[in-house]
Amino acid sequence: MPAEIRKTLLHVEKTIVEGNKKATKPLKLIAAVAVIKNPWVDLHSPNIFVEDLKPGILDVAPGLGELLTSMIIKEAGSGENVEGYGKSAVVGLKGEIEHASGIIHTLRFGNFYREAVGAKSYLSFCNTRAGANAPIMIPLMDKNDAGRRSHYLTIQLAIPDAPNDDEIVVALGASIGGRPHHRIGDRYQDLKDLGHDLDNPASV
Repeated sequence: MPAEIRKTLLHVEKTIVEGNKKATKPLKLIAAVAVIKNPWVDLHSPNIFVEDLKPGILDVAPGLGELLTSMIIKEAGSGENVEGYGKSAVVGLKGEIEHASGIIHTLRFGNFYREAVGAKSYLSFCNTRAGANAPIMIPLMDKNDAGRRSHYLTIQLAIPDAPNDDEIVVALGASIGGRPHHRIGDRYQDLKDLGHDLDNPASV
């Protein structure tokens, strides 16, 4: 059974001035969000523990990945325009962290987004449990370069009536641009300064 969606939300944020200085290129952050019924929680039978999550994942994740990706791409104008990307899920208080993880940590969810934006990096993520109006955090990184610190960003928003106890908030995030005045360099310079190998950054 496909996801039972109660509502969707498109969050768009544009930073024009940062640190009292106008950005050369405004930073645009986009979040596409869906509030869905938790497929593994029944408030009428609250003590049921679902051992096998895969059937629910197969039912829910592909359609959600496709829907949220289409919302991001429509707002961004194209997949090519997306520079930073990430994902997040917040499960309601009667659910498990594993329920949030099950929806977003599957290629059946994330591959729609990766392919649409032509990404090489893994999708940075956040999965938490909380009640309505809790912060929804979507960490981002450059879609092709995990060491590009200018695109280490976080989208934060909240939905006043979600998630309910038997719901999951599922989100994809995107950036067009990086932090407006980024000036801390990339991790590659740190590795060079420390004399570490790029392929073995912890020197183990």
